Amino acid sequence: MPRSQFLAAFRAAFEAGSMLKCTLSKPTPAAPAHLKNLYLRPVTLKKGLFVSFTFRYKTRDEVKNFDIDATLGQLEHLLGASFLNADLLTTARDFHLSFSKSGEPTFSSQKATHTDNADTTHDRAKLRVLDPTAPWLHALGITTAQGQIRSDAQDKWRQINKYLEVIGSLLRDCPLPTDPHIADMGSGKGYLTFALYDFLKNKLFLTPHITGIELRPNLVALCNETAQTAGFEGLRFISQDIADYRPERLEMLIALHACDTATDLALAAGIRNKAQIIVAAPCCHKQIRKEMHTRNELAPVLRHGILEERQAEIVTDGIRALLLEAEGYKTQVFEFISTEHTAKNVMIAATAGAPQRKEMALEKVAALKAGFGIKTHYLEKLLEER
Repeated sequence: MPRSQFLAAFRAAFEAGSMLKCTLSKPTPAAPAHLKNLYLRPVTLKKGLFVSFTFRYKTRDEVKNFDIDATLGQLEHLLGASFLNADLLTTARDFHLSFSKSGEPTFSSQKATHTDNADTTHDRAKLRVLDPTAPWLHALGITTAQGQIRSDAQDKWRQINKYLEVIGSLLRDCPLPTDPHIADMGSGKGYLTFALYDFLKNKLFLTPHITGIELRPNLVALCNETAQTAGFEGLRFISQDIADYRPERLEMLIALHACDTATDLALAAGIRNKAQIIVAAPCCHKQIRKEMHTRNELAPVLRHGILEERQAEIVTDGIRALLLEAEGYKTQVFEFISTEHTAKNVMIAATAGAPQRKEMALEKVAALKAGFGIKTHYLEKLLEER
């Protein structure tokens, strides 16, 4: 069978180290909305050689890594169903698989068009939008004095660059004014706050005014000193509870890894201040986990604590996304960075100006609450109090 021949060629090339890249194109109506194509390449990670999948959507990219067996399982599912074309380039030969409108597959191969070995480096320089020699990176412990990324900070460096990739995509869809006012709620040591300021100031040539809000005075002092040393005049940090923050203007709100209902407080602040862009990476989901008493068909499954905990996370963030949509935001929920680098990997991104679908969104929230025996979601409560 042509599909089996293609998968066999893929495995052989991967195991021989001759695979260069593979592209899946011509998405079908069964493919996820706005997915244009899928790009695969071999990548070397801590645990060995994997296949990196880049899902290329209209306004963003999502990356996931799979071992060879999981990769072949994914391809078996996608080829002919979600994509009609697949091109595999190796240093030995090029392989092509296509499907007709009736689903008839055709497999062919030809002389290799590229014979150089594959670049399996996980982090490619062209993706980096920050100068690693920036003094603030060294002050916060990301780089050495020579501007090299520290071995124990590689995951943080990947997170920083993925974060800026996400922000860049959002700004293409929803541009900020030249002097945006931005709040980073729960800014911690400020890695991503500094990265955002550097990116907006030195790459997009805006004049940002960013406030990092953090309860711990020692971190606030460190970040303010670092901002002053770096010459980041529009960046400041304050020690304050995020529930008490009342800005005069707010174009963008960031809340990364704010614990449990602190994420809801931050989202409510963004909505209350009519922020154009809201970005949150939730952490902990205790409020819904305590309230859940499942009454739907999932009840037999969720009697297992670990599964109920994971379901509580999905329900919590799903309702958050719906409540944002009820307030007129276009909302996306996606993987922020691979679970290999951090377990806190879900991101909610919302941009203002979506069609008003409040009644429909709130009906869905009500149905979820009823099905999972939830009395109230904290963000819902905050919005009602407003």
